[in-house]
Amino acid sequence: MSDKKLPEELLRLLKPRLPQMLATLRRLVTTESPSLEKAAADRCCGVVATEWNKHGVRVERIRQRHRGDLLRITHAPGNSRASGQLLVLGHYDTVYSTGTLARMPFRVQGGKAFGPGTFDMKAGIVQALFALQALQQTEMQLRKRLVFLWTSDEEIGSEASRKFFEPEARRSDAVFVLEPSFGPQGLLKTARKGVGEAELIVHGRASHAGLAPQEGINAIHELARQLTRIEKWSDLRRGVSVNADIIEGGTRTNVIPERARAILDLRALRVSDMRSLEDRLHDLRPLQAGARLEITGGFNRPPLESRMSAALFERARLLASEMNLTLGECTVGGGSDGNFTAALGIPTLDGLGAVGDGAHSTREHVIINTMPVRAALLAALLATN
Repeated sequence: MSDKKLPEELLRLLKPRLPQMLATLRRLVTTESPSLEKAAADRCCGVVATEWNKHGVRVERIRQRHRGDLLRITHAPGNSRASGQLLVLGHYDTVYSTGTLARMPFRVQGGKAFGPGTFDMKAGIVQALFALQALQQTEMQLRKRLVFLWTSDEEIGSEASRKFFEPEARRSDAVFVLEPSFGPQGLLKTARKGVGEAELIVHGRASHAGLAPQEGINAIHELARQLTRIEKWSDLRRGVSVNADIIEGGTRTNVIPERARAILDLRALRVSDMRSLEDRLHDLRPLQAGARLEITGGFNRPPLESRMSAALFERARLLASEMNLTLGECTVGGGSDGNFTAALGIPTLDGLGAVGDGAHSTREHVIINTMPVRAALLAALLATN
């Protein structure tokens, strides 16, 4: 089969599988998997493993002490001349605690499937499973080994799983991230902002606000002046933003506060801006005599810069056009594990998962009839890269 006819054939195979895709999605969603609840996450990991074990692939369960176990699934090409590896990356953990299903049950209504984790990102895992099935059905001679890695702590920063997926990415020629797409058109995410958090603490000196105000050093006043300075660092046209999201300080109205703190949300689209922002933060000096600043934190996810996605997106766009689909791209402010793999210098394409809306909310859902289409697109990418 020629590469040009492949996307159409994959879509033809996958469209009739929509009922099975929905049934699989139901099984995953009704097995709750909060990031912070290992026992529950492990149950979901077992359900995911069972689904993949049905299809002649190697399924490895990577045990974790404090978080849910990880799954590494390998499909080796039958072609003896094949070489290289492609990594498909995603997570099965969700932001919803155990018991959420009682008030937010899985349901299908108006062409949409609702439920905790449907959109972010269990439908992506389902689409990947059926993409692989379609490739097996076509008996395609794949060019590269396929590795699917499903993690359990993406929603809380990927601290446990990062040491597993980064080495896997280094062994790969490209990374395809099954995070949800953006908007009703299903835009792929070809750039993501780097994300960070910093804490700014001001140490002043307490004093009686009425009897000896001159002896105090007002930590809140110092913090306010510093935040006014920091606010000017945002440059939305460059994709740089600094926001004070939490402020605390003071004890009571007649005491000059000796301590105040702010938690800052940091975002940047370029690695150079990320580093510049961190340098500026750590170079801050007090504006009030006698005050002392304590600054900790910084970026925990580097940006996914568009240059790391450009060639992969162009291939995806051409494959989509062969299915009579128009595929678009976008830049988003949130981070994913694709930020980490792109920072390693590995071409990375994100947002290949479900089409829907409402991530992390009671209206979270996927648009059902897009699931075979997204599965076909992923399968075509895996077959032609």
